[in-house]
Parts: sequence; structure tokens; C-alpha cells
Amino acid sequence: MNIQKMMKDLQRMQTKLQSEIETLELEAGAGGGLVTARMNGKKELVGLTIAAEAITPDDPGLLQDLIMAAVNEVGRLVDAEIQRKTQGLAGGMKIPGLS
Repeated sequence: MNIQKMMKDLQRMQTKLQSEIETLELEAGAGGGLVTARMNGKKELVGLTIAAEAITPDDPGLLQDLIMAAVNEVGRLVDAEIQRKTQGLAGGMKIPGLS
């Protein structure tokens, strides 16, 4: 087993993973699409769309709830996607003590 080769392979996979996370962008909605939130892999909110029907002066709390729901959901989606991508990081490697 060549430790140097294994470390280079791991570093290459880590660089690839980081690049994939940086370019990741997901979207989720709430209220049947009245509010849509878009987030990148760094969990930064990069877009928020609010349909005119969601803006009601008599119930501002509803809009707040829809925004929170959309942002929280897209955050969960980003977490799940990052976890899915990182699970395979060392998947094929024979690491002593782990395989």
C-alpha cells in the first residue's frame, strides 16, 4: 500500500468535492410555490421569489411563515446533498483501521 498515493488521491477527491459544493445551488418552495428560496452550497441565500398573492396586508405573519419555511427547507436540502456527496469521499479507498 502506497500511503503517498492514497493521500494524493484523497486530496484530489477533497478538491473535487469542494468544487462541487461551491457550485451547488438548490431551490425549495413553500405555500404551493408562493415563496421560493434558492441557496448555494455555502448555505448562503442567493435568491428569494415571492408571488404577489403571498403579499397580504391583512396577514403579514403568513408571508413571514412562508419565507421561513422555504429557507429552512432549502437549507435541509443543501445539508442532505452535501452529506450525500461527502459519504463517498473515501468510499473506494482502503484505509487501515476503517476497511
